[in-house]
Amino acid sequence: MSDQPTPQNDIGELRGALFDTLRALGNKENPMELERAKAINETAQTIVNTIRAEYDALKVIGGTGSGFIPALPPIKKQTGDGGTTLPQAGHTVHKLRG
Repeated sequence: MSDQPTPQNDIGELRGALFDTLRALGNKENPMELERAKAINETAQTIVNTIRAEYDALKVIGGTGSGFIPALPPIKKQTGDGGTTLPQAGHTVHKLRG
């Protein structure tokens, strides 16, 4: 078994890897190779595009999180009568006054 921590494969892990890459590029004594940094960036962009699709799907089905995107508590809105309601996912209603 390895003594290294198991990667979480979540948004925090991705951010950490990107910031590590940024720091390595800025290291004046031993900078990361540019081609390696580009490969990391392209992989991260692919992950971000996957997350965007996942997020869009969660909006449609009303989900609150996934293995990559942590679940967030539902946002409640105040109603005019002092109660609260959950916003409806996927659509907005506009009313004209006249």
